[in-house]
Amino acid sequence: MGERPIPPRPGRTAMSARLAEILRVDHAGELGAVHIYRGQRAVFDAAAGHGQISGRLADVEAQEARHLARFETLLSEHRVRPTLLAPLWRVAGFTLGAATALLGEKATHACTEAVETVIEHHYAGQVAELAERDPALAAELTAFRGDELAHRDEAVSEGAHAAPGHGLLTAAIRAGCRAAIKISERV
Repeated sequence: MGERPIPPRPGRTAMSARLAEILRVDHAGELGAVHIYRGQRAVFDAAAGHGQISGRLADVEAQEARHLARFETLLSEHRVRPTLLAPLWRVAGFTLGAATALLGEKATHACTEAVETVIEHHYAGQVAELAERDPALAAELTAFRGDELAHRDEAVSEGAHAAPGHGLLTAAIRAGCRAAIKISERV
């Protein structure tokens, strides 16, 4: 169910255009992830008795922030502009995070499961695409993919599947993530 690798385009400028798409969308995804976790933490930090989940969300947010910082460096090194929709992704991410946290801890975990499942598949496709052309970047994406898998697996072990309306909730979140990926590659 992973993303199919995009075949290399002919020509040097085509390869750089594809690298720009990859860096732009991955930066946007990490930006969105940071803001999802910030939205979730804002809710749990304001509520008594949620210190454990809030602390775990802070740890995951910090890891996503490290990924985001790496993509900011890569955008700069390769002279790639970030998505023009970054302000929208910040608001959308925070809103999704806060909304799922308001639904409870299980819905928070379901959100993580849904998002990280899409991102993990997305990274897998990019790794396959870049393995020969840019092995160093493929290796970094492999490491990031491992982090996303760990986040997803932890969310499942914490009860993501017990969230009310799990199937509908995760399907909607996954669809939104896939749409954001397609848009952010180009815009």
